[in-house]
Amino acid sequence: MKIIVTIKQVPEANKVAVNPETGTLIREGVESILNPFCEYALDMAVKLKIQNPDLNVEIIVISMGPPQAKYALIRCLELGADKAYLLSDRAFSGSDVWATALTLKEGILKKIGNFDLILAGKQAIDGDTAQVPAELAENLGIPHIYYGFDIKIDKKKINVKKETEKGYKVIEVRLPALVTISKGPSTIRRLPSMKDMIEARKKPLEIINAKSLNMDENKIGLNGSFTQVVKIFSPPTKKAGEIIDGNDSINAAEKLFMFLKEKLIV
Repeated sequence: MKIIVTIKQVPEANKVAVNPETGTLIREGVESILNPFCEYALDMAVKLKIQNPDLNVEIIVISMGPPQAKYALIRCLELGADKAYLLSDRAFSGSDVWATALTLKEGILKKIGNFDLILAGKQAIDGDTAQVPAELAENLGIPHIYYGFDIKIDKKKINVKKETEKGYKVIEVRLPALVTISKGPSTIRRLPSMKDMIEARKKPLEIINAKSLNMDENKIGLNGSFTQVVKIFSPPTKKAGEIIDGNDSINAAEKLFMFLKEKLIV
């Protein structure tokens, strides 16, 4: 059984700043990490491999990004992936969600071939669009389920526990299929051992350029993007609210009444 996990390298969320003049993210000097939700997806793939030894599961990770994204892939190899592919080329620069999904589709079909299951993080913490997995599934012509947190394999089908606002529902789908993974009840992310880190350097990691995918240059990168981010800005800082001491209930009630009266609420 072949499980593909799509992953993304993202900047450390709490260290990203916005240039007020250009409206773009300041990435220089900002540490990049493996997107946490992608890590949950990889963790799910590893669990399925352990739970189904008779299926001879192979885990392949694939990403599109700059050359340094290979370090996120190495992290995936340390965490249990068997093989990695990085789609990296200046021609891919400026890709929106559609162009990204289309490029990933071509990378999967031309470099990996047949597969049984694709897992992806429910969203990336830098863009939060959560659109690429669904668009990838549509491009591949396979069903997709969002917000899964548990998967059981049953021959050529899977049963997926999907998060809902009121709990969860179980959905059955035939393979091949794509499932995005949310955190669910998981609270601990695994750490690789020293042996895992050493073994990861021996696993195959292939970097793929645009030419090897033989894609129309008008369908990739900025040329193939239907949308473009014009400006990014930080939300305005809100004024701190007033806290009324509730130890003296009469005095607190008077202050609250005067506040509401001042705001023309009463």
